[in-house]
Amino acid sequence: MQRRLKDYFIISLKGLAMGAADAVPGVSGGTIAFISGIYEELINTISGVNKSLFTTWRKQGFKAFWNQLNGNFLLALLTGIVISFVSFMRIAKYLLEHQPILIWSFFFGLIIASIYFVGKQIKKWNLATIISAILGAIIAFYISTLPALNTTNSPWFLFFAGAIAICAMILPGISGSFILVILGAYKTLSDALSDFDIKRIALFASGALIGLLSFSHLLKWLFKHYHNTTLAVLTGFIFGSLNKVWPWKLTATVLEKESGQIIPFSEVSKLGTLSIFEKQTGLTDLYKTVTEQSTWASTYTDLNQVNAQLIPAIGLMIIGFFTIFILEKLGSKQ
Repeated sequence: MQRRLKDYFIISLKGLAMGAADAVPGVSGGTIAFISGIYEELINTISGVNKSLFTTWRKQGFKAFWNQLNGNFLLALLTGIVISFVSFMRIAKYLLEHQPILIWSFFFGLIIASIYFVGKQIKKWNLATIISAILGAIIAFYISTLPALNTTNSPWFLFFAGAIAICAMILPGISGSFILVILGAYKTLSDALSDFDIKRIALFASGALIGLLSFSHLLKWLFKHYHNTTLAVLTGFIFGSLNKVWPWKLTATVLEKESGQIIPFSEVSKLGTLSIFEKQTGLTDLYKTVTEQSTWASTYTDLNQVNAQLIPAIGLMIIGFFTIFILEKLGSKQ
């Protein structure tokens, strides 16, 4: 595929968007790749990494190897992803702690639009695709309700977590960062990136590379043989993930760090959300959220006695919604 420098710059911008999405627990970079028109090329490129590539390098030289690899595309995309993921993970951590309603509102609007754009690519709806979409939604919703495990500081565990999370990162609707939260590895990786811990970062990247190369072959095969059904499942994944990014959350259960027991949050406070409790009391290291439940903005306000930020939240939902239209326009020009 013949591309100009401008085209690779746009691909890098898409990578920036993918990295930013993957840094937020609940949003999938795969969704951004799909909407922006590079998803199948990405999967085909990754699955094309095999022994024949290195045979080409040995017999025909690096240039032939690079062309067969689709190296310019990968380099442009990965540059955007890595820069964005490393930098935005810190920003996301701050926003999730200080403005959770607003950041979740933006991504909620983004995902609403994504459902339409992914679903419209299904060429034929029938019983099989409808069932596939429903199953995908159920699976994604179930994943979004899973409790987070305790944080693990084992560096080798990052290798395993990387292999699992990267599979989710390239699936539209399934958040790789949320899988890291469930596995208890999100904070470990976040700290490693903040501290530039090369050993831990390398272990995570190695696991991610192995998981990516393995999983991409399966995705390529599914798109080739079951294109409509695969798209239907992915549409369901995106729909089911809406529960995770709903802006107004109540804390259902918490982990009491001193005792290691999981208890209902109602036993800790009459407030509805742990983060509000921590801000009001200053007690920030006693409990950890295990499970949450979505609620209405009015209920959130009544239980927490705080402003639910309804108007700015709706505004950011609209901005997120139309952001997908911009990405789709960029994708349609490729």
